[in-house]
Amino acid sequence: SELINAIFFADAGRRVLPATPGRTTMCPVELRCDADAPARLALLPIETRLRGLSLAELRGRDEHWQQVLLDARDARTLAAALGAVTRTQRVSVEQARALGFWHDEQPEDNPPQAADGSVEVPAWRHALINYPHPLLERGLVVVDTPGLNAIGAEPELTLGLLPNAHAVVFVLAADAGVTKSDLAIWREHLGAASLERFVVLNKIDTLADPLATPAEVAAQIEHQRAVASATLGVPPERVFALSARAALAARVEHGADADALAASGLPPLERALAAELLQRRRELLAHSVLAVVQQLRGSGQRRLADRRRQNAEQLLELRGLRGKSGAKLRMMVERVDAEAAEFERCTARLAALRAVQLRQLRALTTPLGSDALRVEVGAMHAAGAARLFGLGGRSAFAQLMQRLHAAVQHAEVQCEEMRQMLVASFAQLNAEFGFAFTIAPLPTLAAYVKELERIEENYGRYFGMRQAWRMAAPGFAEQFRRMLLSKLRMVFENAVGEVELWSKAASGQVELQLRERRRAFVRRREALQRVRDAAGELEQRIAEVQQHEEQLGAVQARIGELAEAAAAAMQRLYDDPPTAVAHAASARPAAA
Repeated sequence: SELINAIFFADAGRRVLPATPGRTTMCPVELRCDADAPARLALLPIETRLRGLSLAELRGRDEHWQQVLLDARDARTLAAALGAVTRTQRVSVEQARALGFWHDEQPEDNPPQAADGSVEVPAWRHALINYPHPLLERGLVVVDTPGLNAIGAEPELTLGLLPNAHAVVFVLAADAGVTKSDLAIWREHLGAASLERFVVLNKIDTLADPLATPAEVAAQIEHQRAVASATLGVPPERVFALSARAALAARVEHGADADALAASGLPPLERALAAELLQRRRELLAHSVLAVVQQLRGSGQRRLADRRRQNAEQLLELRGLRGKSGAKLRMMVERVDAEAAEFERCTARLAALRAVQLRQLRALTTPLGSDALRVEVGAMHAAGAARLFGLGGRSAFAQLMQRLHAAVQHAEVQCEEMRQMLVASFAQLNAEFGFAFTIAPLPTLAAYVKELERIEENYGRYFGMRQAWRMAAPGFAEQFRRMLLSKLRMVFENAVGEVELWSKAASGQVELQLRERRRAFVRRREALQRVRDAAGELEQRIAEVQQHEEQLGAVQARIGELAEAAAAAMQRLYDDPPTAVAHAASARPAAA
């Protein structure tokens, strides 16, 4: 919490989030910025755990949250309002067990009992702070967890937030180093290689020793860094020794004293986070924009090429009319009418093609739909109900994941079958009716296979004996099932969305080119009719078609130029180093 104060709230001129001995955050605190909502603190009562609803289900339901408006310009009232995250309440052991804070199988993790037998538990399940800050406004979201009990008691932290985080900052005490409980959290929840992991040894000011020289103290700090790096398997450059309290004081009491701030050790961490998080966001943005630009460029170029081909055919036809008689022109009009009638024969074949495509698409997407997933997860739950937390539960989960992997593999096979059908059909239609249908590359489902593997790894650990006591907690198994179903649904809906988008692109060009060809027949007939009715119209019409051709060529070239410019701009965005966190943090004026 003090680290968040130093990075995000120093401009308030005081400590805002509670971070003093005996007064610290008691629930996960999520810090973000939603420009469409006022600055506010939203608190979710701990009792909502008893209803079996996940955090994801409760996020959009304001009636379950207690709202407190925040005034970012008044540091005193801001700190008073955020002090609510320290609130606790006393409950019976039975209530603590139902809320997930008392486990008979793990007595060493249970909170102490008072003389009346009650125990102290957090008053809130989750806190959301909507706060205006340059980094948060750029999409950064920070989640501060209060420790092992919070991580274990709320499955969404381990199954949702942590696996989806771009980076995790693991804060340890510099004097204690990596403790047994710290190592347990790291191995169980933060050991995934896919996470960008940073380790912070905080409170290096406690290592100050009046009987040791500054060089000896520095050597001790470096020793703690080396030990933490080796124990956690993190590169030494990802382990930062600092004092968040000294950094906050440097920015608050000393007016952002550069020397004091550098001595606190915070700037290197800020630079590393900026380089990692903001650059990752820039890369994702650049990649998305480039993909959209290339897609628009391709579709636009194909449409313009087809229009130019039709123009060339019409221009050739008009030039061939020079010196022709009225009877010849009348025959030309009749030939256009005959060609248009012959062309309309394709509509029945296009309708049949569309019906086959839709049937194949339904067969592909139905096994990946929400109803099918709900049945699969329900079957897993039923199969492992007798021994859910032993081998039965683990086996049922493994079989579920095998079936889901098989469903994705079958979908890939069906995608290829649909592609082959469209390729053959489009080739025939192009040859017989002069269409210019093309097939985009199939969407790859490899990313979703990897996501399934991540889910299997993250969720599968709860079926081992080490986590059996958590799964036995009231409501935990049901929340686990809901989280698993929600995560799987998200993965499969995204996969289905990509396939449907690809299929829609293939069918969309059919409708587009059909309309264009019909308009081309109308334009050809009107041109011939005008030439037949007025002899002087031929050269004028040839000039019009030539002018239209020049315009289409200019538009096609302009599209290429704009696409290249957009690609170059995105490449610069990708290549340029991001602004440091410290610069962004100092961009806001000090609060009044």
